[in-house]
Parts: sequence; C-alpha cells; structure tokens
Amino acid sequence: MSKRNQWEDHYSRKAKKEKFPARSVYKLQEIQRRNNLIRKGDKVLDLGCFPGSWLLYAAEVTGKKGEVVGIDLKPVSVQVPAHVSVYTGDALSEEIQSVIGNNFNVVMSDMAPATTGIKHVDTARSFNLCEAALSIAQNVLRPGGSFVCKIFQGDGFKEFSDSVKAAFKKHKIFKPQSSRKASKEIYIIGIGKLRDET
Repeated sequence: MSKRNQWEDHYSRKAKKEKFPARSVYKLQEIQRRNNLIRKGDKVLDLGCFPGSWLLYAAEVTGKKGEVVGIDLKPVSVQVPAHVSVYTGDALSEEIQSVIGNNFNVVMSDMAPATTGIKHVDTARSFNLCEAALSIAQNVLRPGGSFVCKIFQGDGFKEFSDSVKAAFKKHKIFKPQSSRKASKEIYIIGIGKLRDET
C-alpha cells in the first residue's frame, strides 16, 4: 500500500465525492446532528480552519444570512461562499482578534499541534492549544453560545474538560465515529455559555 493512499478510507472518498477538502467534515456533521449547535443565520468562528471543510459545512448550515469566520496559519485555497471570511495568521494574536470582532454564536476549534510522536509532548501541545481556544471563546462568544474543541486524550484532558464544564451550562465529551480508531482525539463540547461574573 503506498503512503499516499494508506489513510484513504470510506470517509476520505466520500469527502472527495462531496467536494470537501478533508474527511474531518464528517466529525463536525456528527457533532451537529447530535447537538444542533449551529443554526440558520448564526455567526460562527472556526479556529484552525485549514483546509476548509468545517468552514464549508458551517456555511451550509448557517445559510447566506449567517456569517462564518475562519483563521489558520496556513492559507486556505478552497473556494468559499460570500458569507465566509478567512484570515491567514495566528488565531491567538491580538491583531487578528481585533479584526474578527465578537458576538459569535459558536466557536469551534479543530486545531491540532504539529505532532512529534512523543505522547506527553503531543498531549501537552494539544492542551495548550485548547486552553487558547477556550480563552478566545470566552472573549468572543455571546452568552448562551456554544464551543466545540478537539483535544488529545492524556495529561491535561480532565483539567480542560473541567474548565469547559465551569464555563457552560452543559458540557459533553464526544468521539465521532469518523475519527480514526487509532486516534487519541476527542471533542469537548460546551453548550450555553454562562455570563461572566464581573
């Protein structure tokens, strides 16, 4: 089996057929089917949006009256609808955060660190990205808004899960069927952002 098609499976073939740049779209679809986080007309922020599958799917769900904003360090080359804006840069930079504004209904993060293959290093990097994503979500989400974040299971998982639990009315842990069996990734979902105590 060549390196190129070693990762090809039912989901990657389906993504190609349905014109999505990556199979990750089916993870978001499963999350959406179960939790109905994104609604028509919503404003959605996609952190780590490359190569664009989550952007396209969110754009489909929000419809033309919605607004979808994506940020990634890598430029997204896929053609996006008019109600989608994509920024190339660091989602954690103040400059980008001042441009994207706030009042989002949903913040989603499929960000993953550049993996080393050293488990504790990879889980620590994943945890740091998740903490950053949650901090952005707390700044830009409307009260009542929702948050979805990918994390690698390992050190810091419970701590991050508890942070989400404390910031939202409901909190769920979900492993999509479309995640690869060997993958340590899992999604933490926060529904109904609580008002700040300040």
